[in-house]
Amino acid sequence: MSFNISLCSSTFAKVFINVNSKIMKKTNLALSLLAVLALFIVSCSGGEKKQVVNESTPLGKGQSAVVDDVSDPNVLQVAKSLDDFKTLVVAIEAAGVEDALVNTGPLTVFAPVNGAFDKLPEGTVETLLKPENKAKLAFILVNHVAPANYPIKQLKKEAAKGRKLYMASGKYLVVEDKEDGIYVGGIKILKTVKVSNGWIHVIDEILLPADK
Repeated sequence: MSFNISLCSSTFAKVFINVNSKIMKKTNLALSLLAVLALFIVSCSGGEKKQVVNESTPLGKGQSAVVDDVSDPNVLQVAKSLDDFKTLVVAIEAAGVEDALVNTGPLTVFAPVNGAFDKLPEGTVETLLKPENKAKLAFILVNHVAPANYPIKQLKKEAAKGRKLYMASGKYLVVEDKEDGIYVGGIKILKTVKVSNGWIHVIDEILLPADK
């Protein structure tokens, strides 16, 4: 009788150990899966880049309305930060071409200073800023933008080869390397500023599109 009890006890112990072992294996597997899942969630959330948009940004605005205090300033941001371009910025906003100056580029902008607008016939600026002349103003402004990378070094190469610069307006401008500097469309470049999406070449006259 005692033999049977011992045998039963031994058998029960083996069964218990076997069952307990299986439970432990399943538990360890579940814990391992949870650990992997947790690592996956952390890595995904950590690698995701979020773009911060100001809550006051009006709906429907383009890329120029995005607030970015981390990246290097683009063409529009630099223009807004300098008093010399106040009239230019007003014109850009009136023409609604802000987004064209903030895209990734590369862009080369021949930016006229305030004095360049003063050289236009009296009343010209006021007339161009009227809503009914928005398209005409936009055309004049994009005639100052080349959808390409043109630092001074490259402009000298283009001049040496006798090439013209293609502008966003669809027009072409002659580039010349003279003794006193680089000229584009007959206007001298006074200063150059490197920006995140290209180059700004400062000029003191307006590049009016030539008639076809």
